[in-house]
Amino acid sequence: MKTITVAKGDGIGPEIMNATLNIIKASGAQVQFEEISVGEKVYLSGNTSGISPDAWESIRRNKVFLKAPITTPQGGGYKSLNVTMRKTLGLYANVRPCNSLHPFVVTKHPVMDVVIVRENEEDLYAGIEHQQTDDVVQCLKLISRPGCEKIIRYAFEYAKQYGRKKVTCFSKDNIMKQTDGLFHKVFKEVAAEYSDIENEHWIVDIGAAKLADTPEYFDVVVMPNLYGDILSDVAAQITGSVGMAGSSNIGASCAMFEAIHGSAPDIAGKNIANPSGLLQGAILMLKHIGEIESAEKIMNAWLTTIESGVHTQDIYTEGSSKQLVGTKEFAETVIANLDKQPKTLPAVNFEGHGAFIPPKATEKKPAVKELLGIDVFVDDREKNPNKVAEKLQSIELEGVKLEMITNRGIKVWPNGFDETYCTNHWRCRFKPEGDQKIDKSQIVSLLGNAITKDVDVIKTENLYSFDGELAFSLGQGQ
Repeated sequence: MKTITVAKGDGIGPEIMNATLNIIKASGAQVQFEEISVGEKVYLSGNTSGISPDAWESIRRNKVFLKAPITTPQGGGYKSLNVTMRKTLGLYANVRPCNSLHPFVVTKHPVMDVVIVRENEEDLYAGIEHQQTDDVVQCLKLISRPGCEKIIRYAFEYAKQYGRKKVTCFSKDNIMKQTDGLFHKVFKEVAAEYSDIENEHWIVDIGAAKLADTPEYFDVVVMPNLYGDILSDVAAQITGSVGMAGSSNIGASCAMFEAIHGSAPDIAGKNIANPSGLLQGAILMLKHIGEIESAEKIMNAWLTTIESGVHTQDIYTEGSSKQLVGTKEFAETVIANLDKQPKTLPAVNFEGHGAFIPPKATEKKPAVKELLGIDVFVDDREKNPNKVAEKLQSIELEGVKLEMITNRGIKVWPNGFDETYCTNHWRCRFKPEGDQKIDKSQIVSLLGNAITKDVDVIKTENLYSFDGELAFSLGQGQ
C-alpha cells in the first residue's frame, strides 16, 4: 500500500482535502495518508520557510505529496512555499490538463482539450532581484540548457504517452534572443527526435491570443515558467473555471499534486467551496502511482456528477444546473456515483496512462568560451549621456575603450536622441580595440580606475562568445 503525504493547508484547504480524501478512500485505492502541517500557521510560528524539517522528511520519504492551497502571510519577506517546494524537490514539470465540460459548465470553448506543460524551476522565478539605483530595480531571468531540454523533452514524451498529436512552443525570442532564444533553439533540437509528433512555435503574445480565442487549435503547449504560470490559469479559466483545475508537479524522484486556486479565506468554513480542483490533482496523483482503476472510477463519477447538474456555488447556473450543494454534499454525490459513467460527456479510459520516467538532459561538450569585453553598470544622476560618456572614458585602459552606453536597454551614446528618457541607470560597454584581446586583470584595472574617478559601479557583466557565437545582447538601436 502506497503512503501519500498530505497537507490540508489553509482557508478552504481542510474542507476540500477532507472531501477529496473521502472520495479516494471510497474508490478502493490502495493508499494510506500521512498528514503534515505547512503554510500560514507554520510561517507565523516563526518558521520563515513555512515548512518544518519533519514535513520535508515525510515528503522525501514518501515521494508523493497531495497539497491543498496554502496562505503566504503578507509582508515580512515570506517566500512562496509552492515555489520553494518545486525548486527544492526538483519538480521541474508542471502539467495542467484543461478540458471543457460543455454544456454542463459554461464556456465559450466547448471542444477545448489542451495540456499546458510549464517549466517549473527557473526563468524569472529564480527570484533573484536587486535594487540597483533609487530609480531602478532588476530581476534576473535565468534560463539553462538542461532546464529547457528537460521540460521540452517531457512535453514530447507526455504527448507520446497519451496519444497527443502536436506540441507547440511559446517563447518571446524576437525580443529576448539569449534566454527565450535558447528555449526555442532547444525546442527545435528536441522536436527533430520526434518525427511522428507535429511541432510548431509561436511568439507568446500572439500565441496567447490564439489560445484564448481558438484553444481547440492546440494540443500540448510547452513554455518557460512565467508564461506557463499565466497561460495555464488562462487556459483553465476559459474551460469554465480556474477553481476546477488541478495540476501535477513532476521531478526525477518526487511529485506534488494540487489544486491551482488559492486558499480563499473569505469562504473558509462555509461548506461552499468546490473540491473539484484538488480532486483533479488527486486523480493525476493516482495515475502517477499506478492506481489507474481508482483514478478512472473517480473521474467518471465526477463527470457523472457534473453532467447530472449537482453543482457547487461557483459553477451553479440557474436553469441548467439541477441542484446547488456544498463541499461535503458534492463529495458524497461523487462517492454515490463511483460505479457510474457519464452519458453525455465522454467517459474516460486511463489504460496506459501510468507514470513514465522523466527524461534527463543530455550532456553537451563544453563550448569554447572567449572573453570579449565587459558591461559596467553605473549609477549616475547626470541626465546627459554625452557627459556620462566623458566620465566613463576617463577610466579607459590602453586598448580597451568605451563602445556604447545604453539606458534601460536603449542606445543613448554615441549618437543618441534627445527624445530618449534616461534614468540614473547606465550600461557602459567596454571592448578591446581592433584585434586585441581583453583579460580579467584588465577588468580589475578598469574597475580600479572607476573607484579612483568616483564612478559608482553597481554591477558588471562579462561579455563572452561560446564556440564563436556572440552570447550577449546588442543595445536597442545599435
